[in-house]
Amino acid sequence: MPAVGSYLLIGLLAAAVTFVATPVVSRLARRLGWVYPPNERTVHTEPLPDVGGLAMFVGFGVALFVAWMMNDFQSLFASNSEPLGVIIAAAIIFGTGFLDDVRELSAPAKVFGTVLAGVALVFFGVVMFWFRVPYYGATLIDADLQPLVTVLWLLGMSQAINLIDGLDGLAAGVVGIGAFAFFLYSIELTDRGVIEGNNVGPLFAILAVGVCVGFLPHNFNPARIMMGDGGALLLGLLLAVSTSVVGGRADPFLGETIGTTYFFLAPIAIPLLILGVPIFDTLFAIVRRATSRSSLASADKGHLHHRLINLGHGHRRSVLILWTWTALLSGFVLYPVLTDQNPSYLPFGMAALAIVLYTVLHPNVIAQRRRNNTPPEGIERPEPDQPTLFESEP
Repeated sequence: MPAVGSYLLIGLLAAAVTFVATPVVSRLARRLGWVYPPNERTVHTEPLPDVGGLAMFVGFGVALFVAWMMNDFQSLFASNSEPLGVIIAAAIIFGTGFLDDVRELSAPAKVFGTVLAGVALVFFGVVMFWFRVPYYGATLIDADLQPLVTVLWLLGMSQAINLIDGLDGLAAGVVGIGAFAFFLYSIELTDRGVIEGNNVGPLFAILAVGVCVGFLPHNFNPARIMMGDGGALLLGLLLAVSTSVVGGRADPFLGETIGTTYFFLAPIAIPLLILGVPIFDTLFAIVRRATSRSSLASADKGHLHHRLINLGHGHRRSVLILWTWTALLSGFVLYPVLTDQNPSYLPFGMAALAIVLYTVLHPNVIAQRRRNNTPPEGIERPEPDQPTLFESEP
């Protein structure tokens, strides 16, 4: 197993390269007209470059190349086709998103590109082996079903990140926090022998952290560049790969003997908790669009971040609230894993309640509620004893 310091070094390198490359990409994008104009769905008021994913892809590629050259990571690359498969899949899915950013692809075309990336992963062996429902035993995924499970997992992760990328810094922050939590989780599983030391999951998790950290200073409100679909889909792929090869390969029987906490029994469920914010937002969007009989690919302003802004929270505060939820869910997972004790629900429950109260009782929210209840200028509210439009005189 590579040393934790080596993983962190690769993450820092990915962050540094992404940070330096982003202004270069921004200038190139403005020169070539790769900008996204403001519209009724956006929160920015001037055209912004929307190909920041190109800088993230450069940071990812350079850091991965350096890892390949380092002796510490030889066990991950020697006689292992998976890293090559991830590189090819990353190029495919980023290329799909990049084309959509510069010339706008149709929804079926983007799905096809994502599926093609999933096929590349399967071809090079980046698949799940196990799926375990806690207390109901482990299921070995049939070889014929592994391609379908891999593609569906990739589609779900990439779409979740793409949908939450609606405010400056939101997607980069949520993915950065969640990926770092999953990195720590996978390192703990490796130390305990639940997954093999040459598992590539921790490497791609820390690469996701690195590109997010490097991109975030340029993307936090007020943003100077957006990651676009290319960046969002790339992050979705890195999360899909790291979570599937860790959660879908952890020895389910060994987990029963070395840990008493629930989270050793259900490693594949961990990313669903850590990434609860984007996953919930995706499920909510599916239900919302299905009930309104609109296309699942149609855009709207009903996402969590839009609703927080409508409540009266500013741009930055809305982003920080969703970051806090991600950090809380990550802590809920990491505490029992690192201490091997089932979590005490009271502190986490109190923290969740505090976030809810802050969200609904913030002074700006109360002021916004009062403004919404104020009638337009020139229109007086009827006195309590006067009949309204829907009432009649007795």
